[in-house]
Parts: sequence; structure tokens; C-alpha cells
Amino acid sequence: MSQGVPYRLTHVFLLTENRLLREALVRILCKRADVAVVGAVAFAPTVLDQLVTSQAEVVLLDSPSLAFHGPRLVASIRRMLTPANIVMIGMERDETTFFRAVRSGVMGYVLKDASALEIVSVIHAVASGDAVCPSCFSRVIFQCAAQQLAATPEVTAFHPQGLSRREQQLVGLVGLGLTNKEIAARLNLSERTVKNHFHRIFRKAGVHDRMAMIERCQIRETNM
Repeated sequence: MSQGVPYRLTHVFLLTENRLLREALVRILCKRADVAVVGAVAFAPTVLDQLVTSQAEVVLLDSPSLAFHGPRLVASIRRMLTPANIVMIGMERDETTFFRAVRSGVMGYVLKDASALEIVSVIHAVASGDAVCPSCFSRVIFQCAAQQLAATPEVTAFHPQGLSRREQQLVGLVGLGLTNKEIAARLNLSERTVKNHFHRIFRKAGVHDRMAMIERCQIRETNM
């Protein structure tokens, strides 16, 4: 980095089964002034305790079988570590694995031919709250989003007592079936903040729960 240019230090934990990949990443990342490697291990029963104490901002995984099956590391990390910015690294161009990663809450997906600079860029991006994937998956993401939106009632025009833009966004995410925890992770908010938003929305809409809120949105949409 250029002298005098400020940078944000990102703490990274490498939970990688491939020893060569792990050692190569440690060498590469330890040369960076903007990255601190706070752990570099293969999976073991005690690894989640290490993750919690490491205060890592980004966790790199390289094994779909460990991430989604067996110990189900993605789910465990998201449950125990906040924020849980998980990056799958060294991946194949496989749509099934990619969508499994997205559905599980992975925020970064890096192919096996990615350069060191690309890896560092993804680390900083997810640490800042962004989601990153290879461009080869962009078209199918847009197609899936279009299909989901077409099947979901439009709620952006629902303004009981004047919903804010953020409140409209929350109503839409509830319509997609997301929980408070999932909404908090997607919007980089705390669960308490999400709950407070919903209390205000309920009051404005004159309802007492999520189902009533969604039903009212649908009724409003039908009558427009």
C-alpha cells in the first residue's frame, strides 16, 4: 500500500483443510499491513472455541463437506461468532455448491484460480459488509432474484402512517421468509435493532405480529 494511505486492519481466521493452501495464504496475508491472521488450522473439535476467542472478522473455509455437512461449520460459526463473515475459498465453478453457500449465509465465494490480490479484496469487502462472488455466477443470481420477486407481493408501495425506506425493506425481507437473525445478518444490523424496527412498523400498521403485517401488505397491494 502507498505510504500515508490509511487502511482498515482486518482480522482473518483460516480454517482450511488443504495444508498447502493454508500455508500459502499465511505467507501471503502476513506480508500485508491491512490483514492480521489470528488463526490458521485444520478442523478439530476445539476449533470453534478458538474462533470465538480469536475475535476474527472474516473466516476462510475451503471444504464444502465440513461447511455444510458433518460439523456444519457455516451454521456453527454464524451461531457462535458475531459478525460471522464467512468466505469459501478455492472453490470450483459449481452452481450447486455456490447456492448452498449463499443459502447458508456465506458472504464471499472465491474460485480456486483467484489471485492473491483478489483474495485480499474479497476479505476486505466482506469485512465491510459486502457480499462477493465470481462474475460467472452473476447471471444466475439475477435470474433467481427475478423469479423470487415475481412470486413475492410488491410491498414497496405500502405506507401505513409513512414507513421509512428501511422499514419498507424489512417488510419485504419478512415476505421472503427471513428470520430476525437472518435479516440482521443481511443488513449488517443487530437483532435488537431489527426487533425495534418491527415494533415501530407494527405500531404504524396497527398490527401485532409478522403474519398480520404481511397480510395487510398483501391486502393493500390487492386493493391498489
